[in-house]
Amino acid sequence: MWKTLRHSLPLQIAVAAALAWLVGTVFGPIENAEQTTWYPLLMLAKVSYIGLLKAVVGMMVLLSLLEGISNIGNVVRLKRLGGATLLFYGFTTTIAITIGLGAALMMPEWQPLTNAPPVDESISFINQDAAGAGAIATKLINMALVNPFAAVTQGNLLAIVVFTILFGISLIVALPESHPLFETIRGLNKGINTMVAGIIKLAPFAVFAIVFQFSHKGDNDLFGQLFSFAALVFGLTMVHALIVLPLIARVAGGIGFVSLFRAISAPLAMAFATSSSAATLPVSMQAAKEELKVTPSTASMVLPLGAVMNMDGTALFEGIAAVFLAQLFGIDLSTTGIVMIFIMAMVSSVGAPGMPSGSMSGMQLVLLAAGIPLEAIAILLIIERPLDTFRTAVNVQGDLIGATVIDKWQKRFG
Repeated sequence: MWKTLRHSLPLQIAVAAALAWLVGTVFGPIENAEQTTWYPLLMLAKVSYIGLLKAVVGMMVLLSLLEGISNIGNVVRLKRLGGATLLFYGFTTTIAITIGLGAALMMPEWQPLTNAPPVDESISFINQDAAGAGAIATKLINMALVNPFAAVTQGNLLAIVVFTILFGISLIVALPESHPLFETIRGLNKGINTMVAGIIKLAPFAVFAIVFQFSHKGDNDLFGQLFSFAALVFGLTMVHALIVLPLIARVAGGIGFVSLFRAISAPLAMAFATSSSAATLPVSMQAAKEELKVTPSTASMVLPLGAVMNMDGTALFEGIAAVFLAQLFGIDLSTTGIVMIFIMAMVSSVGAPGMPSGSMSGMQLVLLAAGIPLEAIAILLIIERPLDTFRTAVNVQGDLIGATVIDKWQKRFG
């Protein structure tokens, strides 16, 4: 049992949450807890985890996305496949976000926490007067077109994504495919992902602190609401995986339901086990070439790009999570807020690294767009990892269907 606990992060998080709830419930509300010696030290675990995550998120998104773009190859292949790939991935991601946001907004509202942490003064709320399309476009442009170094230091993920796309395209136009710079980018990306994996191992301490903070103040309804949130995410993820994506594969790719899942069963199992679309990529490449009969040149570009840029399950999760956390923290989402969540969920899913809990970095952009405290990420961590296994499998499924459909288009029209 101890060996299993030591090697299983989801189990560690679950145990930490259960212990925090038990301790907070047994001791009950603690008066003037902030004045004690131990409480600030406990909260330091939460602050440290959020701080570490914010410190690496900018570089993580930049390097992950830059590697994905560099894998497209030379200019000729970029012209042939780039547009079709981005169009397909954008289409499926839009469907996923629409399903998630639409269902979350139609559901009965979740009840606000009775003692939610105060909103940080640095969080800027969306102005009700900025509901027009021009105002939204101006806000996005002002966020996106800034100095890239300032964007990294400020954690402006939208600006990082825009700069990285432009810079990545410029690199593959200016440099040969075998240039050492691309290998350097892959090495740096591997290093930053290793660092993030180490930070994620600290999640149980942050989860213990945040759950204890809620439970000792009498917020035990959090777990019931988390269960309903998880059930909604799981149900909608299955709708996208078992209905939407197979329908696209049938109509646009000419492959039936049974044949599709027989061909992609190995990558789905690997994605479910590792919660990492990047780690699943070699298996996905093999399945695409041998089972789905995708042309190697198509698979070698569409799938690596999809491992970084095509995150249907992640986008769906982030849309629902934003609505859930906004209601949990008593934040009234205006029309502008919903539009911003839609846009930011799509943008942040593009930059989400293909590794366990990688979406927690991009989730910050969605939370900031809605004016939700970043500390709310710790609430998601209680239930996020089990859901991550399913949505990673959906991400990989979308990549493989995308490769199949795009390859068919290339054969027909190319």
